[in-house]
Amino acid sequence: MAGARSQVNKPHKTRFASKASRHSHKIDKVRSGKPAGSHRAAVKGARAARLQHSKAIRDQKRAALLKEKRSSNGSSSAPRVIVLCGLSSSANVGPLAEDLLIFAAGGDEKLTSNTVASPAYKLRTTVLQAPYGDLTSCMELAKVADLLAFVVSANSLYNSDSGNPIDEFGSQCLSVLRAVGLPSTAVFIRDLPSDTKSKQELKKAAVSFLSPELPEDCRFYAAETKDDLHMFMRLFKEQHLSSPHWRNQRPYVMSEEACIKPGDSMGLCTLLVSGYLRAHNLSVNQLVHVSGAGDFQLGQIDILKDPCPVSERKNSDVMDSDDNQIQIIDTFVPDPLNQEPLLVENIPDPLAGEQTWPTEAEMEEAYESNKQRKVVKRKLPRGTSEYQAAWIVDDTDDEGDDSQNDNPDGAGMVIDEKDHSEHDSDSSDIDAVSHFTEKFDQETIGGSEMGDDENLTKEQIEEDIKRIKESNADDEEFPDEVETPLDVPARKRFAKYRGLKSFRTSSWDPKESLPPEYARIFAFDKFTRTQKHVLAKRAELDEESSKDCARIGSYVMLHVKNVPTDVASKLCHPSRRLPVVVSGLLEHESKISVLHFSIKKHDSYEAPIRSKEPLIFNVGFRQFTARPLFSSDNINCNKHKMERFLHHGRFSIASVYAPISFPPVPLIVLKNIDGQQPVIAAVGTLKSVDPDQIILKKIVLTGYPQRVSKLKAMVRYMFHHPEDVRWFKPVELWTKHGKRGRIKETVGTHGFDEMHIQQQRPAARYRVHELVQTSF
Repeated sequence: MAGARSQVNKPHKTRFASKASRHSHKIDKVRSGKPAGSHRAAVKGARAARLQHSKAIRDQKRAALLKEKRSSNGSSSAPRVIVLCGLSSSANVGPLAEDLLIFAAGGDEKLTSNTVASPAYKLRTTVLQAPYGDLTSCMELAKVADLLAFVVSANSLYNSDSGNPIDEFGSQCLSVLRAVGLPSTAVFIRDLPSDTKSKQELKKAAVSFLSPELPEDCRFYAAETKDDLHMFMRLFKEQHLSSPHWRNQRPYVMSEEACIKPGDSMGLCTLLVSGYLRAHNLSVNQLVHVSGAGDFQLGQIDILKDPCPVSERKNSDVMDSDDNQIQIIDTFVPDPLNQEPLLVENIPDPLAGEQTWPTEAEMEEAYESNKQRKVVKRKLPRGTSEYQAAWIVDDTDDEGDDSQNDNPDGAGMVIDEKDHSEHDSDSSDIDAVSHFTEKFDQETIGGSEMGDDENLTKEQIEEDIKRIKESNADDEEFPDEVETPLDVPARKRFAKYRGLKSFRTSSWDPKESLPPEYARIFAFDKFTRTQKHVLAKRAELDEESSKDCARIGSYVMLHVKNVPTDVASKLCHPSRRLPVVVSGLLEHESKISVLHFSIKKHDSYEAPIRSKEPLIFNVGFRQFTARPLFSSDNINCNKHKMERFLHHGRFSIASVYAPISFPPVPLIVLKNIDGQQPVIAAVGTLKSVDPDQIILKKIVLTGYPQRVSKLKAMVRYMFHHPEDVRWFKPVELWTKHGKRGRIKETVGTHGFDEMHIQQQRPAARYRVHELVQTSF
């Protein structure tokens, strides 16, 4: 029983309650306008909203997947492209391609095209052969393949010395195709024995050899009998094909036929390319890129009747109509107001840098600020701008007064005590500076360019190649180190360079000392935002049914106008084995800018690759020749150090002037060799498009200590003239183990000049901290 002394517990705890809940009983719920269960209803409504949002996302993904499946497997979809690539010389691709076409066509009929329709499988197929030994052709065909089928011979498993079905070319081809981006892959195994047991053993051996080199979803097929081909076609029809992401961003047409139509202008013509439109819709107002020719405008797009329908009824209609002549269903003509111009370079405005006349209030404010400011007259070296003057380090040590007395001439990077007017008439030194610096720039880029092979003997060429290899080895072991010349003063040879206390934290203006020609390239305020906007416009073009837009999967004829006649003749030559590929360009992709690629030297290429050496760049569907400038990839720094060579085993940045592309885009770098096919030199991917990225050329001057005390040392062979020592006096010195010091004074007046160094601790070698120069 509860008595008077029984414990009475609190009905609730208010320690962790909110202030609103403690005073909720004081509020009239009728006057507050909130129902009693409003919080519970809000929670329930939020949960329902989340469930509805998740269901909407699932429905969108399901609809997109269904749309993709219908567009790839439907009767209105483009034919599926199978590219057969042999991995060894024993793999005979020709008979297999013929067997596939005949079997897909449904009989032993005469083949007139690489594209056939199969009513039994309700599928259209295009079979192409990649020529063995031609790396460039294999790479170009892999770019348009829906299924990349590698062909191996079972005889190579026991006839070859190594027992490997992949030879040297096959291994190199696989590495290149992986860098480009592999679509769906398959392997055809030929020359299998009729014995079932031996057949299964050889197939397992081929799978064990090839599985590590190919993707996990790669399928292996025997390709000997009709039953094997029937199994492949049945599975191929239901297979979900994947393709590289960079190819899915742009519409493209692989030519079934290509011909030339004479143009109005001399030396120009109209290239007519017929084929199926793939990946996206194509507007007649878009610019297009013809592989191997360049960027052009479209003069017209004709929608033609499908020459290879799947159903028999459509096939009979075509046979009955006008003896299989070309039937134009619709025609799109570009709108001059909406057509994208073929703009490659920017036209700079010479008056763009002019400023408006200041107002009276601004002039008065500037006058007052100048009066309040303490005027300190600084006398600088000859040819020093105001921006460069900010980099000159004043000597704030205790020995500052002594150093100024030891430098009566005021030469170099210290403050010049003489009036600038005394040096205006002396222009010979300035000319000498420009002469020596230009000569040094050519030497530090990676050695002098090799002379013309026609004017050099065999011994001279071998000596030049040996010198380049030695320079590559020295640069890899001692990066950025250069020798101070004996016959030229260092203050003239290195006049364009400046000393940085920290390469990472020191500021540098990206707009400083730019040449006037740099205004001809294009730049973006925010490249990622521009890319997002361009891809959104392309998505809108796919969704809406425009009057000037060809639909995906339709058979079209593109009229590419103003193509050079000699280039078009090579593309349409009967001996050409590759199809002509016309790809649609996104907005801004015809304009020139500075592209930065993340690049790595290929393992099979052993020769040195120098900066500014001509190389062949394959970027997506594009191919062009460029002279890349290599630099280090600094993640936590906005400045990148130029590299003279592309070294093995690490990634570098290759910067080139090239048409704009939106990443991700793969990069394959080829090198021309006289009398041989181009060989692969490097692989990579597009990293960014940024003309304001700073690339600095860094050099290190070294000297050797002769006498070392506790806090001072005497260093020789860094400079050879007393004036050079005084010129570099403001620049900090450092050792291999991180000790730092300052130049105190010069010792000697001629010959190999010496200098005293004030330091914390003696070390074995001294270097000028960092001398850098902007590279264009």
